[in-house]
Formats: sequence, structure tokens, C-alpha cells
Amino acid sequence: MKETVLDVLMYLFENYQEGEFSDAENQDTLREELIAAGFPGEEVGHAFTWLDGLAQQRQLPLVFGPGRAMRLYTREETARISTECRGFIMYLEQLGIITQEMRELIIDRLMALTEEIDLERVKWVCLLVLMNQPDAEEAFGHLEEMVYYHGEFKH
Repeated sequence: MKETVLDVLMYLFENYQEGEFSDAENQDTLREELIAAGFPGEEVGHAFTWLDGLAQQRQLPLVFGPGRAMRLYTREETARISTECRGFIMYLEQLGIITQEMRELIIDRLMALTEEIDLERVKWVCLLVLMNQPDAEEAFGHLEEMVYYHGEFKH
């Protein structure tokens, strides 16, 4: 089976604390451990680049107008992110689990993946984005429960 960037990210999420893989000093050690665990070096490198992109995006000042605005997806986004996946992102936003800012981070990180984007991958990217947000523990818990304990997303 060909391991993907998201497989590496999911492995990090399930086996390490967030501070362990976001700390640059630990990345070399983690890189060696991931390669020893059987992940291809190229995919491990892409995973750390993906995480660096997440950290950089979190620091950008995103400004949104008042009220709820409708998100229009670009052609590239609609070509890669299915209607079902976009519906799930909107569902999370309507439930208050993610904010508009988090939605934009999720879309950005989905577009940064090289593999096909399906609902399962969207859920994991949402978890990874929420995990990186300060003061998002409650929202993270709700989403984690949805990913692990509730079957398919019904919209």
C-alpha cells in the first residue's frame, strides 16, 4: 500500500502530542522514527511541509465581514473537493464547530494535499486544523467524536 501525506499526518496525530511534531527540534528525530516505521521519506517530508503551512496560515490575519457570508469555491477547489466534502465543511460551520477562519484553513490544507480528497480525509484535516487552534478543545472534542464514533455524515 502506498502511504500518503495524510497517512503520515494521521499517524502523528494518533501517536504523538501536538507539541512533539510542531517543534522544529523534534522534527529530525520524528522524521527518522517515521521512516523506520515504514513511511516513505518523501511523504514524511511533505507531511512536515504541510504542518509548517498550517502553522504559517494560523498566523495570517484573516478578516471577515459581519454576519454569515456564503463561501464561493474556486474552480480548482470544486474540482478537488466534492460536493459531499464541501457540505460536511459547511455542516461543521453551521454547528459552530469551526469558524470561518478555520474553514479557510481547512480548505487551504486540503488543497495542499497531493492525494485525492474524500470525506475521510476532510475529517482528518479538520481534526488537524482544530488541534492547532488555541482554545478549540471543546470543538475538537465534538469533531473527534464525529470522526471516531459516528458513522457516515448525513446531510
